[in-house]
Amino acid sequence: MFDLLIGWRNYVMGKKYKWILKPIFFQIDPEKIHDWMAVFLRWLGKFFIGRKIAYFCWGYSNKRLEQNILGINFKNPVGLSAGFDKNATLTNITPSLGFGFTEVGSITGNPCQGNPKPRLWRLKKSKSLAVYYGLANDGCENISKRLKDKKFGLPVGINIAKTNCRATADTQTAILDYFKAYEAFKDVGDYVTINISCPNAYGGEPFTGGAKLEALLGKIMSVPKTKPIFLKISPDLSERETDEIIAVALRFKIDGFVCTNLTKNRNNKNIVDKFVPEKGGFSGKVLDNLSDDLIRYVYKKINGPSTPFGASSPVIIGSGGVFSAEDAYRKIKLGASLIELMTGMIYEGPQLISDINLGLVKLLKKDGYKNISEAVGKE
Repeated sequence: MFDLLIGWRNYVMGKKYKWILKPIFFQIDPEKIHDWMAVFLRWLGKFFIGRKIAYFCWGYSNKRLEQNILGINFKNPVGLSAGFDKNATLTNITPSLGFGFTEVGSITGNPCQGNPKPRLWRLKKSKSLAVYYGLANDGCENISKRLKDKKFGLPVGINIAKTNCRATADTQTAILDYFKAYEAFKDVGDYVTINISCPNAYGGEPFTGGAKLEALLGKIMSVPKTKPIFLKISPDLSERETDEIIAVALRFKIDGFVCTNLTKNRNNKNIVDKFVPEKGGFSGKVLDNLSDDLIRYVYKKINGPSTPFGASSPVIIGSGGVFSAEDAYRKIKLGASLIELMTGMIYEGPQLISDINLGLVKLLKKDGYKNISEAVGKE
């Protein structure tokens, strides 16, 4: 009965979003809407009653969705992808929206204004976004100072990247920039994601190669590790490049992979809009198949006979094109233990998070699984 009520609530909230709010929002510049919504959510999260109202409207929990992964307790597998909460100002409200975790950033060694505007476009027919932010954020020192000693209501991942500027095109400078951000959050957050795949930064993606990635991870691992470390990788890599990243990551005992970042490929068959900006990478449904393929490939590589990790095998966080419970479940069965989304919420509405979690419970029951962890990799 409770799940039926949640389903009805989500149906009503979804219709209100699609019929009233979304038509208004989609007439306004997407970056302005994002900034306005961030202000509203930040304000809502300041107050106990605001958080309770938000949970009443969008929250949902079920024991079947709970997991302990790398010593971290996740109430459900659906997280907010990095790129939405760039400066980690929304951690008060994200638990009330129904998320099981959140990944903030990307956060860089120094403050960064990002790329010139416009830098965010909707590809409505493709159900995607073209993103050219260029790692705009307040910098690791400012953000870590704000979060120090803060208690979070859900697991928080810290996504770090190199500052988007000419200086970090130099490999050694870039490594030191990553390391500065990594050190700034040694006592903040539950895990760290090293973003080596941002398509919108000066100098491109230099750390997808073996030698440079080894140098970067060698510097990161030069200090005692205080929390799990993930690598966020690109969907546009060849199998050889992906193999090289996996091999280096396993040598350094990286705890997992986020699959995947934005795609830069403008020949993608899922792009059906007439207008496609020349700059930026694509999120949303454009990424769906690419994300699935990468999850499948990485899972097989890290769970194959040549890498017999067993229960200690690296963890996969699946990201890209999640618009429904079926999308999330497919990625889980391909090998993802956790799921991240952002663009789906923009197109479908904030009730999508609890809709996915509710749908996952139904799919687990249908397949005879008592817990979400039992479905991981079953495809």
